[in-house]
Amino acid sequence: MDATTSYIESVKKQFLYYKMLGEKAMEQLEPDQLFVSTNEDTNSIAVIVKHLSGNMISRWTDFLTTDGEKKTRNRDGEFENDLQSKEQVFTVWNDGWNCFFGALDSLQPEQLSEIIYIRNEGHTVIEAINRQLAHYPYHVGQIVFYAKQLKNSEWSSLSIPKNKSASYNDDKFAKEKEIKNFTEEEFRRMK
Repeated sequence: MDATTSYIESVKKQFLYYKMLGEKAMEQLEPDQLFVSTNEDTNSIAVIVKHLSGNMISRWTDFLTTDGEKKTRNRDGEFENDLQSKEQVFTVWNDGWNCFFGALDSLQPEQLSEIIYIRNEGHTVIEAINRQLAHYPYHVGQIVFYAKQLKNSEWSSLSIPKNKSASYNDDKFAKEKEIKNFTEEEFRRMK
C-alpha cells in the first residue's frame, strides 16, 4: 500500500473513531439532556451536532468542484436549536457523517494534491482533510465533556478508565509488537 492510500485509510479510521466517541457519549444521555445549554454562550449537544453536520455537508458536497462554504449554508442557523428529539439529533449527525465519508470514499490517491477552495482560500485535499481532522474532534470533545457533566448516573468510560492505566499498559506491553491503527482495538473494546 502506498503512502497516499495509507493516508486515506488512516484518516477514515480516525474519523470513524471520533464519530463513535460522539455517539457513545450521546447514547448515555436521556433525550432531554441533548438540548441543555448552561448559558447564552454555551451550545447544547444538539446544536453542536447541527453545526458539525452543516459544516460536513457544506465542505464535502461536490468538494472537488465547488467552494466548501456553500451559498446554501446557513452557518448562523446551525447555532439555533430546532431539533426536537434524540432521533432527529442522530439523523442530522448521520447526514453529515455520511456526506463526509462519501467524499472520502470517492477520493483517489492522486486527488490528494488537488487544490480545493474553502471561502476562496485554496487548500490541497490533504490540507482540507487535516483541517477537519482538527475541527471535528474539537467538537466531539465538547460533546463528550458536556455529556459527562450532564450524565445523572455512572458514566461508561470511552477511554482508559480512571485508575486503570497500569493494567491497560501491562496488557499492551505483554503482546508482541505489531503495526496497526490504534482505532482497531478501540472499536473492538467499545462495542
